[in-house]
Amino acid sequence: MNTDAVKLLQGRYCNSLTEYSRFVTREVNIGDVPMGGNNPIRIQSMTTTDTMDTIGTVEQSIRMVDAGCEYVRITAPSIKEAQNLAEIKKQLRQRGYNVPLVADIHFTPNAAEVAARIVEKVRVNPGNYADKKKFDQIDYTDQEYQGELERIYKKFAPLVNICKEYGTAMRIGTNHGSLSDRIMSRYGDTPQGMVESAMEFMRMCETLNYYNLVISMKSSNPQVMVQAYRLLVDTMVAEGMNYPLHLGVTEAGDGEDGRLKSAVGIGTLLEDGLGDTVRVSLTEEPEAEAPVAIELVRRYTERKAECEKQKSEERELSALSLQPLASHNPYEYKKRHTYEANAFIGGHMVPRVVVDLSAKNLKDPAVLKDAGYLYSPLLDKYNMAEQSVDFVYLADELPSFVFPSNLKQLYNYNTWQKLTDKTNCHPVFSLTEYIAPDTDRSSKLNLVRILPTDIDSDEFGSLPFDNSLVFVLETNALHGMADQRSLFFKLEELGLEVPVIVKRSYEFEEDHGPSTMDHEQTDLTTKLQLYAATDLGALLVDGFGDGIWIDAPELPANVITSTAFGILQATRSRISKTEYISCPSCGRTLFDLMVTTQMIRSRTSHLKGLKIGIMGCIVNGPGEMADADYGYVGSGTDKVTLYRGKEAVKKNISSANALDELIGIIKEDGNWVEQEQA
Repeated sequence: MNTDAVKLLQGRYCNSLTEYSRFVTREVNIGDVPMGGNNPIRIQSMTTTDTMDTIGTVEQSIRMVDAGCEYVRITAPSIKEAQNLAEIKKQLRQRGYNVPLVADIHFTPNAAEVAARIVEKVRVNPGNYADKKKFDQIDYTDQEYQGELERIYKKFAPLVNICKEYGTAMRIGTNHGSLSDRIMSRYGDTPQGMVESAMEFMRMCETLNYYNLVISMKSSNPQVMVQAYRLLVDTMVAEGMNYPLHLGVTEAGDGEDGRLKSAVGIGTLLEDGLGDTVRVSLTEEPEAEAPVAIELVRRYTERKAECEKQKSEERELSALSLQPLASHNPYEYKKRHTYEANAFIGGHMVPRVVVDLSAKNLKDPAVLKDAGYLYSPLLDKYNMAEQSVDFVYLADELPSFVFPSNLKQLYNYNTWQKLTDKTNCHPVFSLTEYIAPDTDRSSKLNLVRILPTDIDSDEFGSLPFDNSLVFVLETNALHGMADQRSLFFKLEELGLEVPVIVKRSYEFEEDHGPSTMDHEQTDLTTKLQLYAATDLGALLVDGFGDGIWIDAPELPANVITSTAFGILQATRSRISKTEYISCPSCGRTLFDLMVTTQMIRSRTSHLKGLKIGIMGCIVNGPGEMADADYGYVGSGTDKVTLYRGKEAVKKNISSANALDELIGIIKEDGNWVEQEQA
């Protein structure tokens, strides 16, 4: 995309890049729970039961609603499942649950037409509703391409007319993993292809005077997902549309990984005021998804009012002066260019991780375990874990043991100045300290703490710049991500290539839930994961940040370390472990996804850098796994097909042998290493 195009598009995907402002969309009626407009951001999830298991699906739906779901999605892979939605709906209503139901449709227009007469909303995937995916490359003339659209229109129009007649809403849900061969041939495996896949169907709906639409752009890669939603909004605005957005990262996985990956994608968009409903796709029971989605959304319920209350006149004026440049393209990833400071941070280096150990017992080398350095008293040496931090901040505390040589220590300036041995030790300055004429600076690394507003100060203008300087960018603003992003724009405007460590501090309110300590810590851990992945991930997916520093005094250092590396992994900024692209399961799933995922993880989690897709069925499998190195996909009852990339290399093998076969393929490719024994 050329610079002139970026100038025109920049910022049009949201109301403001510097202040929180929710993008107002068309209100869509879904049963008696409307979405969009000025309605709250809605929460939803999807059942994992067989749709023909009426009682099981009803019971699971009730658990989901009780957990906070405002919409319940149920798969309808064929006409019989679509017809059974009527009985499921009937029994839910008899038990006092009026939750709107959503029929999930792939491949089967006839099932969609049945479901649209029963439920409040149908979801169709434009990649497979009336199209195919065989990974064929087809060269269409414009006339041939238009002919394909006319063919799709004839298949799609009956569903639209039924939805109009019955007052049924529709989600046009693009999946990165199931773009049709037609779209792939013309636009490639790109955010633009995802957007155009949906826009074709949206234009057809408008031709038929049907506007009860919700749109989604899902991907297992948060970076792709964010770019696609931004480009979608930009394209809608250009064509006079403002349909509500359903946000979600598909195949996010389970546990910490699933939460972090979901928060990076969903949170980044929520920060810019985008999103009218959220589904967090975890490879867990569906009722576990709603509390995560609720916590993500809760930050924005009163964000606007809180920001207005906090803002001072000075901060407001500063924010208004910080505007992005035309060279920033929100629809493509480009890492900000910086110099390499001490050949250790910035430039082409992966982002660095800082952890605060200043409140720990610095008399025992075992304390470094929380930072990824395992001390062996017998050998008197350290072993590095896969997630070993790069800096530890010790403030004014002095350790009584020798640190490993590749772990850098950070001290407040006054304490660092008094050290007799400064080897591997570096100062952290306030801005005032750093510009003082008698300041004793390091010849290697000097970290200077700044706030976004400092960039307009006289002190900032007095900074002596050299290649030892690194900024630690802090904020205490509620909408701090936008403040920090603005500073990156300003640095580019000034031509400053200083590496930046992004720091966020979190103080959580006292938990008033169940009184067990385990629950309280788990709750705080989840909050930290979601908040930090949103705040830091939103910058990293745009290429901003040469390091991250999470400050959360109420949580153990090992949790902070794991969260930091997890965010870097989710944003594809720094890989420190195996990545699992694992779907959340549904009624199509052909094996127990949770058990299978844990089984695969138990034998492959040491394969740092590999991406393994674990899919319950063929709907998104090969497509989403085009981003994976290997894939494990359900292809029948107790049958699995194994993939190398998007190529099926072993088809319909027994699930009992599938994991051994998968490991065999990895070994054949030379990508297997034996797991170190404890």
